[in-house]
Amino acid sequence: MNDQPLITVLIPTYNCEQYVHEAVQSILDQTYTNFECMIIDDCSTDNTVGVIKAFNDSRINLIIKSKNSGYTNSLNYGLTISKGKYIARMDGDDICLPHRFEKQIEVLENDDNIVVCGSVFKIIDSEIVIEAPEHHEEIKIGLLKDSCIGHPTAMIRKSVLDDNQINYNTEYEPAEDYDLWVRLSQLGKLYNIQEALFLYRVHDNQVSITKKEIQRKRASLSRFNMLSQIDFEYSAEEKQAYIKQFSFTERLNFEELRTLIYLKEKALKANKGFFNSEALKAVLETFQTENINQYFKANKSYSPKMIGQFITISGLVNTDFSLTEKFKLFIKAFLFFKKQGV
Repeated sequence: MNDQPLITVLIPTYNCEQYVHEAVQSILDQTYTNFECMIIDDCSTDNTVGVIKAFNDSRINLIIKSKNSGYTNSLNYGLTISKGKYIARMDGDDICLPHRFEKQIEVLENDDNIVVCGSVFKIIDSEIVIEAPEHHEEIKIGLLKDSCIGHPTAMIRKSVLDDNQINYNTEYEPAEDYDLWVRLSQLGKLYNIQEALFLYRVHDNQVSITKKEIQRKRASLSRFNMLSQIDFEYSAEEKQAYIKQFSFTERLNFEELRTLIYLKEKALKANKGFFNSEALKAVLETFQTENINQYFKANKSYSPKMIGQFITISGLVNTDFSLTEKFKLFIKAFLFFKKQGV
């Protein structure tokens, strides 16, 4: 193996014996071959390590941790000892299609300003293709809504990580990748190849399934961090309202809803070309509409005070409620009034 491989393939593993052979084989079958395949096992209790040891390929570097310390810890350790100019992410239960590295290297070698190159990808055993925005400005807007670079599809320019002392932030696990894309978006261009170069496996033991609400809260913080790249002042209450709007388990109260509207106006006024102005307005107004509808149309309890609240919100923004929807809101408030006997 070349002492200086162009790519370090970084694969953290934990209890994935059922899938890891196919995952590693898909790396070894790449048309581009100048890489090291660094697999860091986090003390698996099944036969994951045995499956990996059965491979006979000098490009594989298997590291078995002495104690279980987590997925993000494995990633950061891998970054410190990697030799490649680029870091190709991969998980032990997914599959790379043969031309993945070849096509990503072509993109990164031809444009030094690109710091991360991902791709669209398919879900294994389905025809579902997960689309992603292609160019940097689209991805920046996309990061206000979602991660929009599939972590295991990503190839990262390592010099940018080293020069800026960047690694994965353990406080954002299990959405550590989202936080990384937000930070890297300030240092260069992000890009997604518009071809499925990766097959993603969905199963019940994934972190994204088992820690979904935790992941959602961490991701919501990254969404706010992306918005706050606009230079404007905001309060702790405004930040909290922005983050809370994406929660599975909590809804905004009326004061938080009103706070979110004020935050939107601040951001739109302060945006001086960092985001495309029309795209930013569309995203923030979509969030606003969703939260207004949730509060006034899908609330679990209604009261007469909601009529006054609706009038207040309608004075701030266009709610787009039809006459029928307004009538339903008044009826629900009236029924509560009658039920309470007041």
